Amino acid sequence: MKPPRLLPLVALACSLLAGIASAAEPQASDEQRSATKTANADPTLAPDLLLPAKDMAWWRDAKFGVFVHWGLYAIPAKGEWHMFNDKVPAAEYAKLAQQFNPQHYDPDAWAQLAADGGARYMVLTTRHHDGFSLFASKASWGQFDAPHSAAKRDLVAPWVEAVRRHGLRVGLYYSPLDWRFPAYFHPREMPENAREFKQQTYGQIQELMSQYGRIDVLWYDGGWLAHQGSDADAAWFWEPDRLNRIVRKLQPQVVINPRSGWQGDFDTEEGDAPIRGPIRARPWEKTFSINGAWGYVPENNVKSTDEVVKALVNAVVRNGNLLVNLGPDADGVVPPRQSETLRGVGRWLQRYGQAVYDTRPGPLQPVDGVYGMTQHGDKRFLFVLSWPEAGLALPALPGRVTGVRNLSGADVAWRDGPQGLTLSVPAEQRGEPVTVLEISTAAPQ
Repeated sequence: MKPPRLLPLVALACSLLAGIASAAEPQASDEQRSATKTANADPTLAPDLLLPAKDMAWWRDAKFGVFVHWGLYAIPAKGEWHMFNDKVPAAEYAKLAQQFNPQHYDPDAWAQLAADGGARYMVLTTRHHDGFSLFASKASWGQFDAPHSAAKRDLVAPWVEAVRRHGLRVGLYYSPLDWRFPAYFHPREMPENAREFKQQTYGQIQELMSQYGRIDVLWYDGGWLAHQGSDADAAWFWEPDRLNRIVRKLQPQVVINPRSGWQGDFDTEEGDAPIRGPIRARPWEKTFSINGAWGYVPENNVKSTDEVVKALVNAVVRNGNLLVNLGPDADGVVPPRQSETLRGVGRWLQRYGQAVYDTRPGPLQPVDGVYGMTQHGDKRFLFVLSWPEAGLALPALPGRVTGVRNLSGADVAWRDGPQGLTLSVPAEQRGEPVTVLEISTAAPQ
């Protein structure tokens, strides 16, 4: 420790250095700052609300889900932050509701696309930061919901039914953030507006958890206040332990993410940053949009199937799931290039799903950019993202290796010894974008 008399000088120096560093760096947008909020909730908060392992098993087995961002923001086609970023007054933005009448909204087509893509669950944005609800909501401030729009109907109910018909689990996204309330930016200074703001969230969460039968995932977003700090920093306002006790009473087995300020049942990581590092102790979920923005914009930056597959592999070998987002247009149609990418992932999973679904990571730690592993029973699955010229040398595996099968082709050469397992596969037998090998082992003698 530094001597006490030096602490003020040290603090002043650190403050000056921090100011210089921040001045030299470009300012991140609110959305970029929100994307960095991972695992930031207090892990000691309300541990009794956590689901037991048996109720989390389906989610950990599922591995792959489809997100859908859809709402009024699809009309101007400038992304889901259009209202805030373009400084559209709330009254002006609200006029979009009378234009919102999606003539080709077909939730069965959405659910079929997700199933074709190999997803096991879907998550729909029932209400984003603009405050417009896709569901019938008596708690909505100003009746800003789909039944009071040109659509004149609840758009969540048919989606929930379609998702269930296609054998997928149902996830509902909800943002307590609402740019129509000035108290979001000044909660202490505007207590009456803040009271109405908070009351809306509690009322709408109760509606979502009670109007649509069993809900499998509750996906919060936007819990931080004034676009500052973390979701956990806003816990004094939202009282997430109280809020989620209401959720647990209505939906005892729902899987909850951490973005209400409570620690949640799994961690989240948002955005396009590469997935790296060791196997993570807590279950977690990587989420990004296939097409740049989350809400509908023209398809100018669509990820390829290979990019999504690599992200899926890098997540599952580190104890994670992948949730990829689609942005349907204002008429309710998923654009063709996003659909094409997702169906490509489905074709890949049809071939390699045994190495992804129902697995757990390990036994070896992943090596960034080179390989990672999953396991199920006595099978080990190795995903090779890049091959060293001399072949791949792995540390010793638990148990004796009895066989190696190349799921990506016909040929594989292998040798198991005291120092570990060595493998080589001809270039033409490696598969794209990764090689998938099945390793059989026997219990140690």
